[in-house]
Amino acid sequence: MKKIKINLKEVKQDEVDLIVGYLKKGKIIVYPTDTIYGLGCDATNGQAINKIYKIKKRSKKFPLLILVGSFCMLRKYCYLNKKQSEFIKNLRNNSQEPTSVILKSRGVLPKELTGGPDSIAVRLPADLPKNDFLIKIVRGVKKPIVSTSLNLSGKKNLEEVGGVEKYFKGLRPDLVIDAGRIKRVKPSRVVDIREMKEVRVVRR
Repeated sequence: MKKIKINLKEVKQDEVDLIVGYLKKGKIIVYPTDTIYGLGCDATNGQAINKIYKIKKRSKKFPLLILVGSFCMLRKYCYLNKKQSEFIKNLRNNSQEPTSVILKSRGVLPKELTGGPDSIAVRLPADLPKNDFLIKIVRGVKKPIVSTSLNLSGKKNLEEVGGVEKYFKGLRPDLVIDAGRIKRVKPSRVVDIREMKEVRVVRR
């Protein structure tokens, strides 16, 4: 397990290149998201997705969320109409409450990821300086990346990564990106917008 320390206010290109390289090789990373520390991998790599489930000891009945870097990438993997697009744009303007949405999947992502063929939970981080790191990583990989909380299934989320080596037994992540303690310890809100007439909050 390799560990690197980064400053989210001054992320260097060689750091981005290193992280992107790990993801492109199907490796698992621990990284700071726009909400909490997460476990991530290339969301198109079924083998890497399976490894995340094993690391977390998580049932495959529970799908994983993905991050995308643009509306263009979002449309490649999800069905998106005009009303849904406007809804997401409005959400991104509310930087105080990062929100993920459930959309109808185009069915091109691994079945291990979605928990079913018809839907996927996805977040497009807001265009904010603090999210620049995430956007650079996703756009560098040129594919969505998995974003699931850094913990064993059913346990409290880890707020810092100093003890990751001892926390996970057996299978471990390949790269740990240490950005210090995360102030926000709450995952994103999740809203189901597959039917705009019946928008439903799944997780607050």
